[in-house]
Amino acid sequence: MGLSDSIIKDHRELEDYYNQIVNATDDDTKIRYQNQFTWELARHSIGEELLVYLAFEEHLGQEGKRMADRDRQEHQVVKEQLAEFQGMKPTDANFIPTIQSLMGNLSKHMKEEENEDLPSLEKALSPEDSDKPEKSFRRTKMFLHFPARNPHGTG
Repeated sequence: MGLSDSIIKDHRELEDYYNQIVNATDDDTKIRYQNQFTWELARHSIGEELLVYLAFEEHLGQEGKRMADRDRQEHQVVKEQLAEFQGMKPTDANFIPTIQSLMGNLSKHMKEEENEDLPSLEKALSPEDSDKPEKSFRRTKMFLHFPARNPHGTG
């Protein structure tokens, strides 16, 4: 599995957790997937910021730096929304609108990565070069194996 495959797999998992949240019929399920979404998005974002964006800069020159800077800015917006969402209860009136807004920004970011950034990086890497950052990405996420804590005492 190459780096792009690992990142795209994470993106699909995040979309699944989002769908579980918005389609849940009870608060316990919403909280469980809120925690899962928060945890996975935090781990994924850290892995990208520590490894993937550096690979953009290292292998793609000025264009890679531009891509990494844009992606970091997009991550900052999503992180701020995630912090707000994590502190909410499912009974809050803005619970679903907040995750919908967050997911709207995240979906745009993921689409850019999948359709533009990652293909550019993969073209610049040999298969061996793609395996190394992919293993580092997975390893980094493994070391960040901390459960999301819900401030409401659940999870």
